Amino acid sequence: MKARQIAEMIDHALLHPTLTEAQLVSGIELAKKYQVASVCIKPYAVPLAAKLLQGSPVKVCTVIGFPHGNHSSEVKAYETAVAIKEGAEEIDMVVNVGKVLDEHWGYVKTDIAAVQKICKEEGALLKVIFENAFLSKDYHKIRLCEICSELKVDYVKTSTGFGYVKDAEGNISSIGARDKDLILMRQHSIAVVKIKASGGIRNLEDALRVRELGANRIGASGTEKIVEEAINKFGD
Repeated sequence: MKARQIAEMIDHALLHPTLTEAQLVSGIELAKKYQVASVCIKPYAVPLAAKLLQGSPVKVCTVIGFPHGNHSSEVKAYETAVAIKEGAEEIDMVVNVGKVLDEHWGYVKTDIAAVQKICKEEGALLKVIFENAFLSKDYHKIRLCEICSELKVDYVKTSTGFGYVKDAEGNISSIGARDKDLILMRQHSIAVVKIKASGGIRNLEDALRVRELGANRIGASGTEKIVEEAINKFGD
């Protein structure tokens, strides 16, 4: 294991709604420093990221239908086309969670396919976000894996990092990449569909754990801590 292998798994997340342009620029420069897989940035900032990352191995990634997947399929497809035109090379789209819970599988598949069509035409990677925190039944996650396998999307992804749920005591929290979900997603996705773990991955121990469970990419905002811990551990 080398620190480089860890860095190359990371999509550095710059998605918090309050991030200023100065903070976005700082985040992009940090991603360049560690040469991570991509910067996952808010859609309006794609041109900025594309400009600053020109000549760098770090890809520009953005989110579609974010964070709750409630846009119409037509809007998701248009949003994807605009993002790619402006420089995005990877697309993370959110499924329509309500339609998943209703088990309207035809709609769900068509929704994903609308974005995938644009990605295929333009040569962009597609990652499909399930938002597992909202899916209490494993069957719903399994069926999403099956649909994504049928469509041969590039990645299935656990969560947005903004899927807030309320517990029995009324406390609200965001549930990210759970081990049981990663295991299930790997078991029920065909081999060519990769796994992205996102949410709650804050240190090297977390990164190594989800990697062992089958994750090929990691969505994280704590990139510096993860990579510096990897450098210290592996001496790379």
